[in-house]
Amino acid sequence: MRWLRHSHAAIAALATLAVLALALLPAWQELRSRAFDVLSTWDAPLPDEPGVVLVAIDEPSFDALDEDWPWPRGYHAQLVTALREAGAVAVGFDVVFADPTDTEEDAALVAAVGPDTVLASSQQLVERDYGETLVETLPLPELSEAGAVTGLAGVTMDPDGVVRQLPYEGGLAWSLLQTAQGTDPAAAPDGALIQYFGGPNSYPTVSYYQALEPEAYLPPGFFDGQVVLVGLALQTAIASEEGGVDAFETPYTASSGLLTPGVEVQATVFDNLRVGLWIARAPEWVLALLALLGGLFGWLASRPKALWKRGLALAGLLALCVLGSWLAVRTGRTWIAPVDPMASALLSVLGIGVVDFAREQKQRKEIQGAFSRYVSPDMVDRLVADPSLLQLGGEKKELSVLFADIRGFTTISEALKDDPQGLVAVINDILDPLSEIVIAHGGTIDKYMGDCIMAFWNAPLDDPDHRANALKAGRAMVEALPGINAAIADRLPPGAEVKIGVGINSGTCVVGNMGSSKRFDYSILGDTVNAASRLEGQCKELGIPIVIGESTVEGSTEADLKRVTSLTLRGKSQAMDVYTLTDLEA
Repeated sequence: MRWLRHSHAAIAALATLAVLALALLPAWQELRSRAFDVLSTWDAPLPDEPGVVLVAIDEPSFDALDEDWPWPRGYHAQLVTALREAGAVAVGFDVVFADPTDTEEDAALVAAVGPDTVLASSQQLVERDYGETLVETLPLPELSEAGAVTGLAGVTMDPDGVVRQLPYEGGLAWSLLQTAQGTDPAAAPDGALIQYFGGPNSYPTVSYYQALEPEAYLPPGFFDGQVVLVGLALQTAIASEEGGVDAFETPYTASSGLLTPGVEVQATVFDNLRVGLWIARAPEWVLALLALLGGLFGWLASRPKALWKRGLALAGLLALCVLGSWLAVRTGRTWIAPVDPMASALLSVLGIGVVDFAREQKQRKEIQGAFSRYVSPDMVDRLVADPSLLQLGGEKKELSVLFADIRGFTTISEALKDDPQGLVAVINDILDPLSEIVIAHGGTIDKYMGDCIMAFWNAPLDDPDHRANALKAGRAMVEALPGINAAIADRLPPGAEVKIGVGINSGTCVVGNMGSSKRFDYSILGDTVNAASRLEGQCKELGIPIVIGESTVEGSTEADLKRVTSLTLRGKSQAMDVYTLTDLEA
């Protein structure tokens, strides 16, 4: 089985290499991202308390102000003043105030903003004659001169359109947190991922028109000590110069089908930075190592022969990958995609399973081809169902061996020497019923040697009654002779008939596949075989159809046995008692 273990290891190695190659494809990265969506939203942690209150530019506010977008900047100036007076420590706008509008409106906003105000900027790629150029759109210079802080409001969407990546230093949320706490936020590693806390409406939110007059619409002290973030949070799309609703797909979109407003994405980034809940990515070499381990454990999971054990081991392995990845997110704040080890384990187990299935099918065909002509169909079915019952490599085993030789066939051969086809037909008509007797009594036909049959019992399947079954087969052969002679009488010379001599012996033999690597037979060797052949040769001299060795008699339950004589077989130094079955004539 060593070659089989080596082939299993090779399949696991190939499966792992396939996963490492697939990991280079964009589709594989998307698969990892989808896994992140599921596991990062599973029992997501929440900050002790949200760090931001959202002021939503929403449908009720459009109705209350009765203005088209963009609103006059005097409203924003009034909002900054109202929030500051209500105790807000910092106010951020997820709105870009880039182009000049009405002079008085712009002046009002310039007068209202200060160091506690963070305004959004944006970036976009613009096609030029010489290629693409990254163009940044900043707030009016007068706003920055008035002390307002600028932060880049852009977010990075993955190829599948989902926002997962944490913005770099200098983003809107980063600048708002820096303004609120007076120090730079802790740096997140490159490529860090956002830990979302829920779908849309996960943050405390009030409408814009309510924040304009908090004393009229909100509880006292609602904004006291709070960081406020203002932005679009529309439930339905509206036509605007900015291109529509500022909303994005997040990891929660797959399960909820809802988009999250950009201002809420910024709030989530703010809290990620504030309490260190962002998720670092594991390096690629870690994922490659885990793929190798997945292939190794997939190989180990394929060691059991029973399919249900393999399935259980694989299910446990896949569950362990998922649980380990989730725990790494929850306790280590690190994203270790389970896709790679799961895929290598799954491919290993499936690949090994396919090879094993093909090998088993080949083995079944070999068993059927090797034994269907020599043993009963029931025995073949048992061997096919459980090949482990068959030790094809060779083993020592106690067997009962039978030799049956046709007497008088020389006369028939001489009579039919000019009719070879007729001669073959006659010998087949003699051997067929004798062979059926062997098979019917659970024996295995070893070979045909001219007009002689060699058979044995207790292999390939165990037969506790192999002695009795061999004796019953010998008796049945002798009793079948009248019917055989009657069937071939019209093809024999006048007065010719066939008789039979049967020798039976029991003892230890070597049984297994014997021959060359290209041609072999399931056969037996040993002194027991030689003795059975020589006992058959004594039938003529003793004048009886069956001669049985004492080793067969000693362990047999056959009652109709009688001792004939004691004789020394050729090649033996000690005499042995020989027996025959009663009431049988030569």
